[in-house]
Amino acid sequence: MAKNRRDKPDFFTKKAHKAGYPARSIYKLEEIQERHNLIKQGDNVLDVGAAPGSWTLYTNNELLKGNGSIVAVDLNPLNLSPIPPTVTFFQGDAFSTEIRAKLVELGPYDVIISDAAPMTMGSRTVDTSRSEWLAENVLQLAKEHLKPHGNLVIKIFQGGGQQEILKDMKTVFARAKTTKPKACRSDSFEIFLIGLDKNV
Repeated sequence: MAKNRRDKPDFFTKKAHKAGYPARSIYKLEEIQERHNLIKQGDNVLDVGAAPGSWTLYTNNELLKGNGSIVAVDLNPLNLSPIPPTVTFFQGDAFSTEIRAKLVELGPYDVIISDAAPMTMGSRTVDTSRSEWLAENVLQLAKEHLKPHGNLVIKIFQGGGQQEILKDMKTVFARAKTTKPKACRSDSFEIFLIGLDKNV
């Protein structure tokens, strides 16, 4: 059987592991941050779909630098040892009644970030539909629990209703746009929706 090209670590994977990050996704957020300055020291950040933990660790180490807080949630555990003291982690469904209540209690948030992706089935239709559902729910969290002037970044699979979600975001934020960081794999159909400066 021929091996998938993803079986071998690429440039960004090797770079991430060398730098102490569990996944290559750190460089997606790094590029988004450099372009849009989403996160500032002192911010209260919510990371939805945080595992294995690269976005949480990068936010903690490089952006907050001990001045601020992160609430991270995922169905899977974080691959961080130790979990930084500024991070509060909940393992479970971010949209469940139980976990959502905890997220609300620790909010509101200056920034919500989400690299969440569904378990893929190999069916483009199913996978994009599930990705759209995730993105819609993260946007709903932002509508309810993001502070005025706050920022948002959500991953979504292309073909998963991103234009409708972007249209909705343009009613919530002063600016909303799409981006595909260089660290995304060339064969990936993921993009990121950016919402800047939530309306008061």
